[in-house]
Amino acid sequence: MATAAGSKAGKAEDKAAPTDLEAELAQLREDVARLTEQLAKTGEELGRTGGHTLSAARRAASEGAEQLRAKGEEAMDALKSNAGDIERQVTDAVREKPLTALAIAAGVGFFFALLSRR
Repeated sequence: MATAAGSKAGKAEDKAAPTDLEAELAQLREDVARLTEQLAKTGEELGRTGGHTLSAARRAASEGAEQLRAKGEEAMDALKSNAGDIERQVTDAVREKPLTALAIAAGVGFFFALLSRR
């Protein structure tokens, strides 16, 4: 009975995890767009005011790149964590029902064999 509740909780986590990841990727895209706009504005200012804002432009680009790198690392960490969770859930399912897992693996193998013949 406890394993049924645990598997239901695991399924709920699976459904929430891709949504969280999609939200993080959307936020990352927004950050990239914002950084692009900021760099374009800085380039326009540089063209109007001359070279004395070059150091400011470099500093802004450096800060934007650092923020983008940090967001990318966070997204990669989230992906690794989700992959680890999925791996643990599959391992637990195989341990709980080894015959079912074997039957599924055989079915998938048969399916790929049919696909490779064509």
